[in-house]
Amino acid sequence: MVKIRLRRTGAKKKPHYRVVVADSRAPRDGRFIEILGHYNPRTDPVTFKVQEDRVLYWLSVGAQPTDPVKKLLQHMGTLDKFAGHKDGAELDELLAEATANAAEASTEEAEAETESESA
Repeated sequence: MVKIRLRRTGAKKKPHYRVVVADSRAPRDGRFIEILGHYNPRTDPVTFKVQEDRVLYWLSVGAQPTDPVKKLLQHMGTLDKFAGHKDGAELDELLAEATANAAEASTEEAEAETESESA
């Protein structure tokens, strides 16, 4: 079975995680299929960034998120989009929407950086 789960990186007592797709039999920090994003619980607010289009793809082909990843994806709204796909929405439309959201988020980050540099 393929799972979407967290892979721990970072120094001792300073965790940082990658969101990966891996075989459920592989060790936590072992082999994986694809890196989907990252999660840093130590920042305020918590940093969680994933490639939403790839997450939707892996969910559509049967990958199961672990409980911590499921909570993070619910908070982000990705699982709601996937539920819409299960109810009949086309995956291509959801992927286009996810790509548009990612582009909008990167534009907002660039504007925030520009404002902080000018201050």
